[in-house]
Amino acid sequence: MPIRSVYFYFGLAVMVIAVGLGLRALVFNQAPVVVTGKAVDRGSTGVPDIGGKFSLIDHNGRPVSEGDFLGRHMLVFFGYTNCPDVCPMTLSNLSEALDKLGGDAGKIRPVFVSVDPLRDTPGVLKAYLESFHPAFIGLTGSAKQVAAVKRVFRIYSEARHEDGQHAEPAGDSAKNLRDYTVDHSSITYLMGPDGKFKTFVSHGTGADAIAAKLKKHL
Repeated sequence: MPIRSVYFYFGLAVMVIAVGLGLRALVFNQAPVVVTGKAVDRGSTGVPDIGGKFSLIDHNGRPVSEGDFLGRHMLVFFGYTNCPDVCPMTLSNLSEALDKLGGDAGKIRPVFVSVDPLRDTPGVLKAYLESFHPAFIGLTGSAKQVAAVKRVFRIYSEARHEDGQHAEPAGDSAKNLRDYTVDHSSITYLMGPDGKFKTFVSHGTGADAIAAKLKKHL
């Protein structure tokens, strides 16, 4: 057999093997995995793992959990009452967006969760939220409770003094009680009536855009 033919058939054989392996890998990757007798999809759902169980106190001093928010959409933003700009701007935009939704706003529970539990007592939250949409619910709690809810919602926050040094808000010194700000995530989450994540709103999004986005998910 001519050498050229040998090379041709060799190359053809390699190509057939490669295609076969590729198809095998595709079928394997798409097949479910069986764990303890139950089929589990190998692929990602594409939905971020945001939200879960929590235990906090509302702005009226009543204990609440994630179960109290089931049945309606939950529009949740994390911040603190001493925030100089991001929080009041976001809450104002969310309030205006809720007004624009009209009757559909009743399908949503807007929630403001404090990342500064030392200063943001229920009474402080209640007074602060009077400047925003009346449907807003303020949530706070112990440092441990707030840390737990931050974890389930994938929220970052860190208290810092004016000199940039890390602050320990749980302390009792006058400096810790007054002179610190809190760096924090500035994203707003929309959770479904089942408590599952649906979408998010970025910081700086205007009221019209927020209302339009929320409308799509109601």
